[in-house]
Amino acid sequence: MAPRFTILTPDAQYADDAVIERQVGGADVEFVIRRERDRKKIPDEVYANCDALLTWHELKVDPSVIDKLTRCRIIVRAGVGFDHIDLAAAGAAGIPVCNTPDYGTSEVADHAIGLMLALLRGIPAYDQALQADPVGHYTLEAGRLTRRIRGTRIGIVGLGRIGTATAMRAKAFGLEVLAYDPYIPRGMEIALGVTRVETLSDLLQASDIVSIHAPLTPETHRLFGDAAFSVMRPHAVLINTARGAIVDLDALHGALQAGRIAGAALDVLPEEPPPDPLPALLAAYREQPEWLRGRLILTPHAAWSSPESQADARHLSAETTVAYLRSGALRNCVNEAVLDRKKLRR
Repeated sequence: MAPRFTILTPDAQYADDAVIERQVGGADVEFVIRRERDRKKIPDEVYANCDALLTWHELKVDPSVIDKLTRCRIIVRAGVGFDHIDLAAAGAAGIPVCNTPDYGTSEVADHAIGLMLALLRGIPAYDQALQADPVGHYTLEAGRLTRRIRGTRIGIVGLGRIGTATAMRAKAFGLEVLAYDPYIPRGMEIALGVTRVETLSDLLQASDIVSIHAPLTPETHRLFGDAAFSVMRPHAVLINTARGAIVDLDALHGALQAGRIAGAALDVLPEEPPPDPLPALLAAYREQPEWLRGRLILTPHAAWSSPESQADARHLSAETTVAYLRSGALRNCVNEAVLDRKKLRR
């Protein structure tokens, strides 16, 4: 059977030749797989000949890419966040953009709690000290942030799927859970057994741990800057498993160095991988000066990662893409408000 549809993945995040995607698509779907960060490394005709773009997070889908998608009927993000896709430009071209929100929830929530434990139980700090000197460092000195977790307060910023899953795990550790999310319905906090606060400032002033689970939007871009750090408790720690640009790295560097907050654990950065030269905070992380030691943990956008989670992202995103191409069934559309339906391609 000759292929009926062509699906381009410009920035595949798996090593095989789209085994899962091809199983979902069947014989009438051709997958073109590339692994690029630079859009210019993919010829214009490859963009022009695809019926759908199934993208991960490595390649920015901006107007320069969307203008080349002359046949494309849908853009699907194999993941949750879609801040690298220009929703308005796609919508103006009549291309719906969909994400894959139903994967990785458990992994990210587990990772957020894991980072909390790593900071407040001193696990990586102890390990690194003992690697350097298993005898001389067989002490408690490296665990600078170690404290009792039970009975303290965690502030959840964004009470969606992952924020909720994190809140439920935190409750199991005996934490009191506060939540700030102006977009969830009233009463959701009652169903979840958490305390709703009305402003971010109120949450930051009351929390011993702050965990970010919000999308990156113009409203949340650098939401954690100097103003936010100025009202956090000096013993508080910040955890970010959401999007890197929600946190101003320079402001965080200043807050840690001045002792305005105690520590931070970041799975995401504003630019991934980080640029050269490194921002001041990452340069300090590499050098490990005494003031920073044991107070900052980084992981490489790994919170979502597990073999199961990756398989889910691949399977579900391919399903979303193929369903639309075959029948027009649209699920998890994130640019509905700016989608020009008169320009939809059938």
